[in-house]
Order: sequence, then C-alpha cells, then structure tokens
Amino acid sequence: MNIIICGAGRVGFTIAKLLSEQNHSITVIDQSSEDIQKINDTLDVKGIVGKATYPAILEKADAANTDMIIAVTRNDEINMLICQIAYTVFKISKKIARIRSQDYLNPKFSNVYNKENLPIDVIISPEIEIAKSIQRKLEAPGALDNVPFAESKIRLLEINVNKNCPLIGIKLNDLTKKFPKLEANILGVIRNEKFIILKKNDIMKENDKAYVLINSTQMEQTLSAFGHEEKISNKILIIGGGNIGFNLAQNIEKSFESARIKIIEKNKDRAEFIASKLNNSIVINGNGLEEDVLTEANLEEIETVLALTNDDEDNLMVGVLVEKFSKDKRTMALINKPNYALLQSSLKIDDLIDPRMNTVSSILKHVHKGTIETAYSILNGEYEVIEAEIIETSELINKELKKANLPEEIRIGAILRDKDIIIPRSNFIFQKDDIVVFLAKRDHLSIVENMFRISSI
Repeated sequence: MNIIICGAGRVGFTIAKLLSEQNHSITVIDQSSEDIQKINDTLDVKGIVGKATYPAILEKADAANTDMIIAVTRNDEINMLICQIAYTVFKISKKIARIRSQDYLNPKFSNVYNKENLPIDVIISPEIEIAKSIQRKLEAPGALDNVPFAESKIRLLEINVNKNCPLIGIKLNDLTKKFPKLEANILGVIRNEKFIILKKNDIMKENDKAYVLINSTQMEQTLSAFGHEEKISNKILIIGGGNIGFNLAQNIEKSFESARIKIIEKNKDRAEFIASKLNNSIVINGNGLEEDVLTEANLEEIETVLALTNDDEDNLMVGVLVEKFSKDKRTMALINKPNYALLQSSLKIDDLIDPRMNTVSSILKHVHKGTIETAYSILNGEYEVIEAEIIETSELINKELKKANLPEEIRIGAILRDKDIIIPRSNFIFQKDDIVVFLAKRDHLSIVENMFRISSI
C-alpha cells in the first residue's frame, strides 16, 4: 500500500518505521531538512522536504497513486488542510489527522468532518486516547495495561510477574489444570527486552511482563492468580489539569461513582476553568512539586498519584516526592522522552505513560480495513494483538485449530462466539462470524490478511 505521512516528528518517524517494516511503500513529508535527513538515513522510506499543504509537494510524493495519507504535523489546522487538499485534488481514499484542540473535538461539531466539509476519515486525539488508556489502567490495578477487544467482552492484560507471583516456575500446561474455571490465555512474555511466545511446557519467570487474554468478567480473578491483590483506587490525585488530566477526571466522574478526585493545576485561569466543568472533583491552584500544596491535597490519604503535566522532569519529580513523603502509593508519570524510561525503577514509579506509542497504536489500527477492528502494538510494533471476524471467504471456516497450519508466531488467543468467550484448544473449529483475538508477529501480517481475506485500507 502507498502511504504518505506528513510530519517527521517522533510519532511520524515511528509510524513510518513500523509501516515500512510491514512492506508498505512510505513517503514522509516535513519542512525540517534535518528530520527528513534522519528519516532518509535510518529508514527504508522516501523523505521529501517541503510543506505538505502545497499540492506540488503532494504531487512530488505521488499523491495521485496514494491509498492513505496520515497528517501528524504539530499543527491541527495544517493537518486538517492536508486532508482537504489530499481529497479535493488527489482523491486519496483514506485520510487520518491528529487533532489536539478540544474545540475541534466537540461532539456537537462532528458533522464538520465529512466529504462535503472537512474530509477527514479518522481523527486521532492523543490527549483523549491517553486519558482512556490511563482509565483502563485504573480499572485493572496490578496490570500495566488493560485493552478491550470484542465489544469489551475480551481484555488483554499486561501484567508484571513479581517475585511473589505464585505462577512462577509452573508449566503453562499445568496452569490450565490449576485454574480450570479461569478463561485466560497467556500469549507470551517480554523477557530481557524480547517477546517470547510461550508453549505448553514453558514457564514464566520473575520480572517477565506477561500478555494475557481473558474473559472481561474475570479480571479480578486473573490478577489474583498472578499474585496481584491491589484494589481499585477510589482516592486519586492528578498533578496537571491540562487536556489529559481534565479528560481523565471527566471520564472517572462518569464511570466511578465512588471515586474522589483531586487535581493540582499551576495556572489559575486553567484551574478555575476545569473546576467549573467538573462536578465532583476538587481543584487546587498550586504547584504540585511544593510540599505545602501536596499537604493541602492531603497526600497521606491518596491511593494513586498521576503526574500528567507537560514537563517530563516535573512528572518524574512528583514520583520522587510521593515516595519521600508518603510511601505505598501507586504512581504513574507521563513521559515524552524515551530515555527517561531508564529511571523508572530507581525512582520507584509504577508506570510510565508514553503518549507517542498511544498515538501510534491508535493510528496503526486504522491501516487495515475489512474484518480487522482493533490492533494493539507490543515492543514498538514488533508484535500486534489483533481482533478480526471470520467471514464467508476466510480459509479458516470449519477448520480445526490444529489443522489451520498457522505459523508459530501467530497465536490464537480467544474467540467471541455469540455471547460466549472461548479459549481455544487444538480441536477448536472456527465458524463464520466468530470474533477472533490473536497475536501476530509483524512479519506475518500478510498471512493474517490472507487468513481473514481482508485487504489494506
């Protein structure tokens, strides 16, 4: 597939890297000759220096023969204009734009985004996506991530295997006997920075990060089986009342009636604004790095602290202060610079939130069409967890799993059939309309497309 990416920042670079590794033909446009030089030097893609809003530059990028354009420049209005020109002049069929401004995302203006007005097919809002991601983490205490599939009836949990995990050293085959009522499937683990697909006689080890597909109704039981007995936090402190913190507070107010939220926001006008928009949250105007402000927020009684300011260093310092003044709290910090991930264990921060990968994952799942609905990237896209539907033309229909001749690096994890969740065994037979959630290595995505008879875009 021919794809143009407008914007060579961290998100644009990462998308270009992942899609080129999936054998798509990628062209990247950016005004920065330095960023384009980096792209040309390190990736197997074509880089063009110029303004992507200029039709001549898009023409140079062969827009007339392009299947998809992804606009991820730093400017919302430029991203919108790129999509407009891509459709009006070049009839590019699929247009994705990253839009940050909350005014553009107001649901009452959604009719603006259509072929007659602004022809954008998919809008990605990093702030909204990150807020949703954090909320999912709060819903699964003890898990590093919690991703819904199959109408939220199936969940993918990313779980740290700590030293007190009772499953360490037990063969996967024996786990099924030990927990016969648990509808869960361990797809694999990240171990020493590599993803390993576990087989029946393999075991989990301390410090593994396990990826587990489960029946959504059994989240608590699954986490307990892994030795995680943490309870859902009801007392939450958010440092930073920007779009992420504000959206998160709104989401929590709607979904957690028992939650008590406090927000510390440095800017007085912003603090007053979000206080006027929230119903049950307490907003404190102050600096979240100052001890007296944390005291005012009654840090002692808080269960989870979320550092969501626009400053990486401030967010890391929040973790240090929380550890100093009030131990045994769950802490999460928003971090834009990837090198800071190296400090996570020494600063004792439970979870670092990478907005880049949230945005990349949101965009990647729209690269496919047809029966693929959801995709979740592992290890910067080396593996994906995908949801797809078995349609009439699929070669899997009426086949037993053991006779499907799937490569070792494609693992069928769970199936939604009508209202039932099925963890498949070797004699499982695929049927039309099954919703299948599975793991696939990036190199095998073309096989996945053939299996489900889907096509790109």
